[in-house]
Parts: sequence; C-alpha cells; structure tokens
Amino acid sequence: MEDFFSWERVWLNIPRLAAKLPLTFEIVGIAFLAGSVFALILALVRLAKIPVLDQIIRVFISFERGTPMLVQLLVVYYALPLLIERFFDVDTRSWERLTFVLITFILNQGAFLCETFRASILSVPKIQTEAGFACGLSFLQTFLRIILPQALRIALPGVGMNLLGLFQETSLVFMIGVIDVLGLAQAIGSNSGHAIEAYLITAVFFIVINLTVRKILSVLEEKLNVF
Repeated sequence: MEDFFSWERVWLNIPRLAAKLPLTFEIVGIAFLAGSVFALILALVRLAKIPVLDQIIRVFISFERGTPMLVQLLVVYYALPLLIERFFDVDTRSWERLTFVLITFILNQGAFLCETFRASILSVPKIQTEAGFACGLSFLQTFLRIILPQALRIALPGVGMNLLGLFQETSLVFMIGVIDVLGLAQAIGSNSGHAIEAYLITAVFFIVINLTVRKILSVLEEKLNVF
C-alpha cells in the first residue's frame, strides 16, 4: 500500500504543484477579461447586423462552439504561425507557447460569451432605451449607463458557468508544452513512477477553486438581484 499511495509524497508535492497555480489564474484571468471584451464587440456587431461581417462572425462562432478546445489549441499553435508569417511576414518562432494558449482561450471565450451577451442585451426592454433618449442621453450613454448594466446582470449566471468551465479547460495547455498544475502532475508521475498523489492534489485544487468561484458568483448574484 505504501508503494501505491503515500501521504509523505502528498505533503511533498503540495507546494510544488501549488507553485503552478498562479499560471492557471493568469491564463483564466487574461482569457476571461479579454474574451469578455471581445465577446461584447462581437455581440454588438451581430446586433447591428452588418452584412458580410455578421456572416463571418456566425461561421467563427460555429467553429468555436462546434469543436473541442484541444482542437482549437492545436490549430492556433500549428496553423496560426504559418498564416501570420505568410500574410504579415512576422516571425513567430520567438513567441512563447503561453501566447498561443491565451489567443486560443480568448477566441473561445469571445465566441461563447458573444451569444450570452447578445441574448442578454436583447432581453432588456426597448422602453429602457427610449427612456434614456427621453432624458437627453446619447445612444452610447444610454447603452453604457442603462442597457449594459442590466444586460450584465442578466448574463451573470451564464458568464459564471463559462468561467468555471474555463478553469477546467486550462488542464489542456500542457498538450503544447505549457507546464501548468496538471502538466507538472504528469511530469511528477512520469519521473517518480507515483502519479496518484500528484493527480489527487490537482483534483483537490480544482475542486476548491470551483467551490470558491461558485460561492463568489452566488454572493454577487444575490447582491445584484437586490437592485
């Protein structure tokens, strides 16, 4: 039993694996914030129904929603450098692998949150826009001060679930050589021949993160529902 599982190895590996958590939070934080901004832009373009551009966005969203994250990551990692070098004459060989991870995750978040934001904006009654105009506000002021806050409150549950899924998706980044928590756990298992402790610690980390984020989102949703 000692060879199969050891508490000593658990305590030894906890700080080693915990040291990789900042990378996970960095990926999630950048991807979520940049992806949200990108998603809002896509949603506004779709609402404006701009010819050609709207069709391109539809195809993009279909690809992102219809393919596994791993496929998207590999496409960005292997195909994007070829396209950039061909059309923009930019050498991407010096780019860090983390850059391709962030590009993949931002594009994915943009596609998934785009429809969430679009539906939330459409759910705000049009009378709210008319009320803004009646108060002398411009279209931009009406959108930023009246429509967007209400839309974000409506979108919060869907955005929260997307954020939770994003934490889980970060486990794929080791496939292109970015060593996060799961990548280090695999390396520890390969080098020592004892993987179960490292994987158990990783699972506990993600469970704690999941529960913490759920609690924060629940409290935030309750506070927003007061208004």
